[in-house]
Amino acid sequence: MKHTSKYIFSFCLMLSLFTVQAQETTTNKTAITNKTEVKAEKTAPKKVATEVKQDSIPAKTDRYGVRFGVDLYKLTRGLYDSDYKGVEFTGDYRLTKKYYLAAEIGTENKTTDDDRLNSTAKGSYLKVGFDYNMYENWLDMENIISVGLRYGFSTFSQELNNYKIYNSDPYWGELPPTASGEKFSGLSASWLEVNAGVKAKVFNNIFVGFSVQLKTLVSNKKPDNFDNLYIPGFNRTYNGNFGIGFNYTVSYFIPIYKKKVVIPGTETKK
Repeated sequence: MKHTSKYIFSFCLMLSLFTVQAQETTTNKTAITNKTEVKAEKTAPKKVATEVKQDSIPAKTDRYGVRFGVDLYKLTRGLYDSDYKGVEFTGDYRLTKKYYLAAEIGTENKTTDDDRLNSTAKGSYLKVGFDYNMYENWLDMENIISVGLRYGFSTFSQELNNYKIYNSDPYWGELPPTASGEKFSGLSASWLEVNAGVKAKVFNNIFVGFSVQLKTLVSNKKPDNFDNLYIPGFNRTYNGNFGIGFNYTVSYFIPIYKKKVVIPGTETKK
């Protein structure tokens, strides 16, 4: 009986030791697993969320429309020149980024007092053509430095006010002018001109500018026994078939639509 109790006690003791050892082993394995997960979590790369920000700068656009103006030089010349009255209206339409359709229309009344005669030319004219803008604007500028070509046509009349007869004998002196009043109507002339000018925006839609024109006559219908000393729209004819013109304008731009400016190299392929 004593031996039996001894065996039972030994068996229970061994069972207790085995159970404690098994629990310690399980606890150690759990601790090692937890440490491994914590280390892996620390060393794992973090994902950085990046936001793609869209460009907030609006796209650049060019305005297209028509511009109407008046030549201040011709309009104010009559204030200090009693022999001149005239007015010229200008206009252009932006056809492309660089090219503008352009036109001028006007009337002139000019008295020419030459050495031998005094005459008055009166009529109207029209010039049509184009301008090419050589200036590269930046930001929202709309200035123009242009060269262009025009075809001009004028219809007018001439009136011979008085003339002097040439006296080859200086002894008698110069003869007094002879009044005439003879009129020549139905006259016409046409010409080509090269135009170079500048237009600058000074206020919103308001432009000021000036231009110089070099002209050459294409046709010139003259009266019998008389010459056209002045052709409305062309100017004086003292230099043969060549003439020079000038204007100083103020104009107003009327926008019609806008077109987006495509910068080279920024196009996206679809």
